Amino acid sequence: MPRRRDNDGRRKRSPPLTGPDQSDNVLILDGNRAAALGAKLVRVQVVAAYPITPQSPVTEALSEFVEKGELRAEYVAVESEHSALAVCTSASIAGARTFTATSSHGLAYMHEMLHWAAGTRLPIVLVCVNRAIGAPWNVLNDQQDSISQRDTGWVQIYARNNQEVLDSVIQGYRIAEACYLPVMVCYDGYILSHTEMPVEVPAQETVDRYLPPYKPHTVLDPADPRNYNLVTLANPRHNVEGKYCHGYMELRFLLQEALQDSRKAVAEAGREFGRLFGRDYSSPIWKDRLEDADIVMVATGSLALEALVAADSLRGEGHRAGVLGLRLFRPFPKTEMVEALRNARLVVVFDKNISYGSEGAVSSEIKASLYGNGVNPVIRNFIVGLGGRDIKARELAEAVKRSLPSLEVGPVNVEYPEWICLI
Repeated sequence: MPRRRDNDGRRKRSPPLTGPDQSDNVLILDGNRAAALGAKLVRVQVVAAYPITPQSPVTEALSEFVEKGELRAEYVAVESEHSALAVCTSASIAGARTFTATSSHGLAYMHEMLHWAAGTRLPIVLVCVNRAIGAPWNVLNDQQDSISQRDTGWVQIYARNNQEVLDSVIQGYRIAEACYLPVMVCYDGYILSHTEMPVEVPAQETVDRYLPPYKPHTVLDPADPRNYNLVTLANPRHNVEGKYCHGYMELRFLLQEALQDSRKAVAEAGREFGRLFGRDYSSPIWKDRLEDADIVMVATGSLALEALVAADSLRGEGHRAGVLGLRLFRPFPKTEMVEALRNARLVVVFDKNISYGSEGAVSSEIKASLYGNGVNPVIRNFIVGLGGRDIKARELAEAVKRSLPSLEVGPVNVEYPEWICLI
């Protein structure tokens, strides 16, 4: 019978698994507590963090677990977010399973270390509680913080509710440790982080079955000393032992290849999660009423749930509307996007971010995915909800109806996005 190791190091037998986890442990949790419980269930060994609104309760909960002896981990209080990720990077190189969380300017302050963690191919999991970026100061929600870090080499997953927050943290380690890539789990500040809803908390024994022990690819051995991330020149060259080693560009190629291939790990982790826990995440997107839809609303995170209400309203008026929710942003699921939008005549993308001088990031990615694949719907992009601006289902529906004349004119897209605001 398979065995597992408790936090205190003792080995215990796992009960036989007869089907999906049928735990009755349904708790009323806010998103931050759900994220903390996810990290606890994977038995993280090192937590380093610096407080920032609205993330602070995540690591406060983890410090509470450590203080009570419920989680055998080192909790490192640091002086900045940059230091938090530096600690996690060092601990991960040493072979520990590590975790951190942040928001907004904290994530921006981590920017250098985000590149460092990805370049070292370290399976760190970071929770980003999405919050607006200043100036001016704003502590409310949009997705500008994580979207602005999309090119740092991290897998990015977006949760639509608190159940997905917990589930995505657990899956994050399975993905990260399969690919040796860091994973960022993102969810909307306050809308999810401070809102309570029912969350099924899986049994520890089943999580242990799902997530095998971490096998680091780095070595910490006094008898075999190593240096990591030395200055690497552009071209391959021989090291002091005469071994022909990659140049900088080869290492960038391998990181890109790993991100591309991580889609398989995401699908496998989601499929196995469904087998054990009854909630399947094998697809990087989720769909609602796309079978007959010729109008598709696309959004990320909790906003996609609001779009469901807008779709109901549009259907009531005779429009065949559906919703596509984007769960995986990096790597971007191009193939799934093409198939999901193949029958759409109008695609309306609602972005809670803006690439200044261009458009919303999700809109750009969709256009790039469809180009050359014979799928040519009209695409309209709306910037919504920045800085916590409330966006109602009726406003989403009105934006769709405002876009309908484009079907007669026939442009694939306009030069710049439209904004749902007072100006």
